[in-house]
Amino acid sequence: MIAYWFPPEGNAAAYRPLRFLRNLPASGWTGRVITGGNQFERYDAELLDRVPTGTEVIRVPHGDIWQSIQHRRSQRLQDNKSGTTTDAARPERHRWRERILSDARLLVGRAESWWYQPDMQASWIKPAVEAAVSTCTRTPADVVWATGPPWSAFMVARRVSQRTGIPYVLDFRTSWTIVPSSFEANRPAWAQQRDCRLLRELLKHAQAVTFFYRAEAECFWRMYRGALDVSRIHVIPNGFDGEVEPFVPPHAAKFALLYTGTLSDYGYDQFLEALAEFIRLDPSRAPRLSVEFVGEVNAMLVRRLKDLRLTAIVSVRPPVPHVEIEQLQRDAHALLMLERKSSHKGYELLAGAKLFGYLKAGKPILGVVPHGEAERVLRDVGVSTIADASSVEAIRQALETMFNRWCRGELADLVPDPSACERYSGRTQTVALARALEGVPPAEPFVPGAVDVVPSLKTEFVAAGWA
Repeated sequence: MIAYWFPPEGNAAAYRPLRFLRNLPASGWTGRVITGGNQFERYDAELLDRVPTGTEVIRVPHGDIWQSIQHRRSQRLQDNKSGTTTDAARPERHRWRERILSDARLLVGRAESWWYQPDMQASWIKPAVEAAVSTCTRTPADVVWATGPPWSAFMVARRVSQRTGIPYVLDFRTSWTIVPSSFEANRPAWAQQRDCRLLRELLKHAQAVTFFYRAEAECFWRMYRGALDVSRIHVIPNGFDGEVEPFVPPHAAKFALLYTGTLSDYGYDQFLEALAEFIRLDPSRAPRLSVEFVGEVNAMLVRRLKDLRLTAIVSVRPPVPHVEIEQLQRDAHALLMLERKSSHKGYELLAGAKLFGYLKAGKPILGVVPHGEAERVLRDVGVSTIADASSVEAIRQALETMFNRWCRGELADLVPDPSACERYSGRTQTVALARALEGVPPAEPFVPGAVDVVPSLKTEFVAAGWA
């Protein structure tokens, strides 16, 4: 398994390889892990206890001086973030300094996107290949599985395959070259074209390729026509590990709504406006309502809460360990799901990993999402409290429905269907993954043309002749 992010890394990318690793033995497989080894975005030691006993995890130190400096700087900023002044009345020189720093960060990001190929983790490719070849020489492997991003993991898998003859499987967690990250969007046209040529070769020689959704697979099928055949395309969405928890409503005087995860590129403004309107229409609700954001102290969010006079209702907390997140979800009456803004290219193909953790929690979900895969998953499991993220009135009505059900003791009626949620369990997904590892076609074949290209990508695909 080539998984750059792996416990004790606690960001969302680490959970998919961990979930597969834990469930593979039931399908007759065991795994060894090659992972990045010297820096962590979100250190969570508790996750190490979830790695199966006896698993060989090879951590590959890598990096360069520039990234080490940036990593230390980022950690200092994160440590100081909770104390950041967000008062709009602060001195003008502070706001001027922030604008200068923001412009500088944009320039640095552009320079990094030109220098690092294909991503910021490129320096790990060579040592990761050597580590993987060495361990395969010592104890032969049947297949190499690589998950990306970072896409340099795919290059590791390909080079290991070339040197050992072991087939490889590529696991896409986002849509590389189709839905660009901020790093990829900054890359010059020649580098983006090189990425496309590289990916075509990677797809062409892979034993199997897995995507989250059929709509995503359709985009790759059309854009990389001829590089894939139907028998090698597997659709395995994100998911959760363990059992769906039974619904137990907390005994609390306030209706507690919880959001967990990052916020930077998620659309939360319309939800806050709807919340403010919900309180304005009936101020007596305010003392009976609590909303908590856990995962990022976002200065823009804090300022918006002040503007809307919601600071007495809404609290904001920095990241906490996963075990604490699970307890917070048990203590909440309902969970808030947000998604990327509709201005984000390919937003319809995105559904945050937190959604699947929510399904495991067995709590009602308030889905404030655009039309796309996140909405489809919510409807697939029977969630009725879904509102178009662009409609403040629709969000307010969904919130009112949920709050009124809580007042009447009827929240259980809004809980997702546990049997439908089971389709996203690690056990179910790993059975599907085993077929990709074995090199056999998926149990549910991908059918080209069964779904269309999503609207935000349609014009581009038509112009390029892919539609």
